[in-house]
Amino acid sequence: MRSRHPVRPVPALAAVLLTTALALTGCSASGSDSGGSAANDKAAAQSDAKGSAPGGEKGANGAKPARAPRLTSSIIRTASLTVQVKDVPKALDEARTTTENAGGYVGDETTTRDEKGRERTRVVLRVPVEKYDEVLAGLQGTGKLLDRTAKAEDVTDQVVDVDSRIKSQRASVARVRELMNQATKLSDVVELEGELSSREADLEALLAQQASLKDRASLATITLSLTETPVKAAAKDESPGFLDALAGGWDAFVTMLRWLAVAIGAVLPFAAVAALIVFAWLRLIRPRLPRRPAPAPAASALGPLPSAPPVPGNGPRPDGGEH
Repeated sequence: MRSRHPVRPVPALAAVLLTTALALTGCSASGSDSGGSAANDKAAAQSDAKGSAPGGEKGANGAKPARAPRLTSSIIRTASLTVQVKDVPKALDEARTTTENAGGYVGDETTTRDEKGRERTRVVLRVPVEKYDEVLAGLQGTGKLLDRTAKAEDVTDQVVDVDSRIKSQRASVARVRELMNQATKLSDVVELEGELSSREADLEALLAQQASLKDRASLATITLSLTETPVKAAAKDESPGFLDALAGGWDAFVTMLRWLAVAIGAVLPFAAVAALIVFAWLRLIRPRLPRRPAPAPAASALGPLPSAPPVPGNGPRPDGGEH
C-alpha cells in the first residue's frame, strides 16, 4: 500500500491571500467611487447655487434666472389747507368738482358762522395719490392761502409685516380645521372650535388693518378750510397825543354818565315805593295810634319822692323874664 502524503499548507495560504487582496481591491474601488460621486454632487450644488444667485451665470438653456420682484413702497400722504375766499359756497362747489374729476370723493363737512354772519367751512377730501399734487395746487388757487401743512408717512414695513402675518394666520386656521376633521372626541372638537374662533378673529383683525393701510396709501387725505374772515391788519405804531387822551377821557366820562343813568333808572322804582311807605306812616298811620300816658312819679315808703329842684338860670324870673 501507498502511504498518503500530508497536504502542504502553501496552496491554502496562497488562496487566502488572494481572497484578501481581492476584497481590499473592491473596498478601495467602492471608496473611490463614493468619493467621486460626493465630489460630483458638491460641484453640481455649487453650479446650481451660481445659477440661482441674482446676477450669476446663465443657466443650462442660456437664459438668466428671474430676479426677486422689487418691493413697492406704501406712503400715506395728508395735507391741511386754510384758504380765504370771497364766497364760501362757491369755493366749496369748485373743490367738490375738482375732487370728483380726479377720481376722489368728499368726506366729512362742517359749516359754521361767526357773530357777523361770515361762513367758515371745513371739508375732508380723499383723492388718488397720483392726482394729489394736482388737486392740492388747484385748491390753493381758489383764494388767498393762509396756512398749509403737508405730511408723508412711509408704511411699507407695516404693510409687509401685516401681509406676512396674514399668510401665517391663514395657514394656522387651515391646520386647526384639518385637526377638527380628524378629531373623534367631543371634548377635542369643542376645544378646537374655540381655538378656531380665536384664530379667525385674529385673522379678521389683520385683514381689517391691511385694508385700512391700503386705503390710506392709495387715497391721500386733504383737509380744506374755507373762510370769509379777512386777515387782521397790523396795528399802527403811533404814540397817543393830547387829543387822543382828551377823546379817551371824554368817552370814559360819557360811559360813566350812561352807567349812572342806568343805575338811577334801576333804583328809582324802589325809591318811589319806599317814599310812599314812609309818607303813609308819618301822615296817616302814626297820628292815629294811641299815645302812651305820661309815667307817674315814683313813690317810696315815706311818701312821694321830692322832685328835683330847678336848675338856676333855667326857670322864669319873678319879673316874668328869663335868665
